Amino acid sequence: MYYVYVLRGVTQDRYYIGRTENLQKRISQHKKGEVWTSRRLGVWQLMFYEAFLAKADAIRRERYLKTSKGRSTLNLMLRESLRLVAYPELR
Repeated sequence: MYYVYVLRGVTQDRYYIGRTENLQKRISQHKKGEVWTSRRLGVWQLMFYEAFLAKADAIRRERYLKTSKGRSTLNLMLRESLRLVAYPELR
């Protein structure tokens, strides 16, 4: 399986969009601070992931999510989750 995942900085309103074959290992690397690009997010939260059978599909999805249209789509898909992250007292 191939995974596309989205991390969101809790202290900074920024996304990290990545792709991997082993989601658990990759998230563990992020948690340990072994990934430079996610370290700059500070505290982060896994917001979303998708699984694909074909690597080409995962690559295409990752590239799309990194475009401005893809980020807009992501904001629409996760609007309730983002609201809960911003205002945890609403849970």
